[in-house]
Amino acid sequence: MLLAAQILTALVALLHLWFLVLEMFLWTRPLGRRSFGLTPEFAQQSRVLAANQGLYNGFLAAGLAWALWLGAPGRAIGLFFLGCVVVAGVFGAATASRRILFVQALPAALAMLATWLAR
Repeated sequence: MLLAAQILTALVALLHLWFLVLEMFLWTRPLGRRSFGLTPEFAQQSRVLAANQGLYNGFLAAGLAWALWLGAPGRAIGLFFLGCVVVAGVFGAATASRRILFVQALPAALAMLATWLAR
């Protein structure tokens, strides 16, 4: 179960690293606009807000990578950052798009469950 927890946590970290790239660097480009269903005008107007959001996703990825790097002593840190991802995903699903629940919150919840079971 430990290996499954580590793989799921790494997947969540990689997802958030990808969100960082999409929001900070690709927001106004065709891939970024298509990913979020944005018009060129709205993407341009909201690019600074998206970059800020991307930075926070980077912090989540860094926290999860830190927990993985620490190994067993980083279990609580990993659970904390996975919990943050779940909360952000639930909030995003409630306020922006239900798709966020499946793309962000569900993988983090599965990683949390696997981490908890791996004790």
